[in-house]
Amino acid sequence: MPSPDPHDDTSCDYEQFEKEQLTQDRDAIGVATADVDDATAQNLVKDLVDAAVVTLVPEDQVLVEPSGTTFDSTTQLAVFHRGRAAGRDADAEAE
Repeated sequence: MPSPDPHDDTSCDYEQFEKEQLTQDRDAIGVATADVDDATAQNLVKDLVDAAVVTLVPEDQVLVEPSGTTFDSTTQLAVFHRGRAAGRDADAEAE
């Protein structure tokens, strides 16, 4: 049986693709969202409310995101927003 043609070997391409995917995954995971302090959360949420991205519902004491997700904490919303923004940025880089 003849040996495989070295010009048809695609294992290096596959390995390179895997390395690129792992790098992208590591970059997306490396985004810091847990280090949001109260002042940062307040400022981010204020900016989101001012930009009409988030709706404040005073009678329920919640913040509503465009997807319909509700938050009763500014910190929760800030972390969610940062994570979602990081995910969108990672998707944009992949394209």
